[in-house]
Amino acid sequence: MPKLLFVDDELSLRLTLPAILQMHGYLVRVAATVPEALRAIQAEKFDVLLTDLNIGQPGDGFTVVSAMRRTQPEAVTIILTGYPAFQTALEAIRNQVDDYIVKPANVEMLVGLLERKLLDRDYVHNPLDQKHLSQLLRENLELIADRWLGEICKDQEFASLGLDGDEQYGYLVDKLRLISGMLEGKDFDNEAVASARRFGECRSLQGASLNLVLQEARVARHVILGVIQENLLVVNVSRVIGEIIDICDWLDKIEEQTLISYMQCSQTTRPGRKAARPS
Repeated sequence: MPKLLFVDDELSLRLTLPAILQMHGYLVRVAATVPEALRAIQAEKFDVLLTDLNIGQPGDGFTVVSAMRRTQPEAVTIILTGYPAFQTALEAIRNQVDDYIVKPANVEMLVGLLERKLLDRDYVHNPLDQKHLSQLLRENLELIADRWLGEICKDQEFASLGLDGDEQYGYLVDKLRLISGMLEGKDFDNEAVASARRFGECRSLQGASLNLVLQEARVARHVILGVIQENLLVVNVSRVIGEIIDICDWLDKIEEQTLISYMQCSQTTRPGRKAARPS
């Protein structure tokens, strides 16, 4: 009898789906939270993991998948998601999980999928290579910069300033390289301070408002953390929380220096002049 770990924070599903799966010959263990699921994975052996993508918090089902893949790489892993629009992102990680089902799950489809995956288990998954966030950021420099620029270009003020998109793109790539270096042990040194201050001065000379400068920083933080969330299956989970805290601290320091320079320049220079690209 295959043993299945079912993880979902919805009480109604925890009461109904396990009973249905048991009728189809599965021995089901139920968990309602990520910590409960992680304890089960450490304590018991499973043939299948069936987990919601969002257990309490968006995307934290990835944490459960990652733990199962590391400790029981031969188990079939299937994700449940209530967001059909998220299918595109899930397609990108299908090489990390065995498959996914969109809620509300069709029971016949789910049972058929489980049977096919279990019958096809004539191979053993290889545990995923675990990356540090510095490597992840370096590998996704262009993706993060593209997403940031796409979001900030929607801002009416940004569009009205007629700024060169390539210049803004280049600045964010420089910022990401600095953060990657800091994750690898580099200090927040004079080079980082100078780069952040050049951007603040540049924005002031371009006539950007303080609100736009703050909005750019918020969007950058949101995009960076979003890319990390999408790649939780391949990062070193044991270090990810500490590294995210470090990233946020360094972003705060960069933003602080940017704002200091912006305010100083705004007090001494008439806005509206164009400045050279910050580097």
